Amino acid sequence: MAVARVTRITASSPTGWQDAVQEGLKRANQTLRGLTGLEVVSQKAKIVEGKIAEYRVTMDITFILEG
Repeated sequence: MAVARVTRITASSPTGWQDAVQEGLKRANQTLRGLTGLEVVSQKAKIVEGKIAEYRVTMDITFILEG
């Protein structure tokens, strides 16, 4: 029987929400093994002088525990 864990991370990008998700996934892959899925929990944007300066996503990443 497999046991999964969910961890919440936040990532950002200056170009868009999809890129922010990719950046977060890329970073999670550096430290977590056995990733099986992700869910975007929220999307936010930082606005500077009336324009979007940064796209931010918060996501839950699921991975299988070893052992």
